[in-house]
Amino acid sequence: MAETGTTFAADGAEKQFRDGLNRGEFNIQQCASCKKHVFYPRTLCTNCGSPKLVWKRAAGTGTVYSTSTERYKPEAGGDKNIAVVQLDEGPRMLTRITDIAPADVKIGMRVTAHIGEADGIKLIYFRKA
Repeated sequence: MAETGTTFAADGAEKQFRDGLNRGEFNIQQCASCKKHVFYPRTLCTNCGSPKLVWKRAAGTGTVYSTSTERYKPEAGGDKNIAVVQLDEGPRMLTRITDIAPADVKIGMRVTAHIGEADGIKLIYFRKA
């Protein structure tokens, strides 16, 4: 949920993630040591501390772990969903579920990823599977 004026790292893991999004790819890291997947992009594995992280194409599927509604006036676009999705690879990520009313997003619902854009920034969103 990028805001106007948001800036990102000029190099490193975050830049590699964003470069992938700009190419139309949803990639996450996997630790070569413990085999756990990592998200948000890091320089060290959050499970074992190894620096041996490699990029893998995400399956793009997951399950809604939690959900909330952000309230806006209708002239400001109306209500929006905010959700935490547990990716099938294991990590959880903060996102939005699109193309469905916020009240219809349910915990346990299966979802699939797509790359969207907000304020000119590519982001990962999800739709009901």
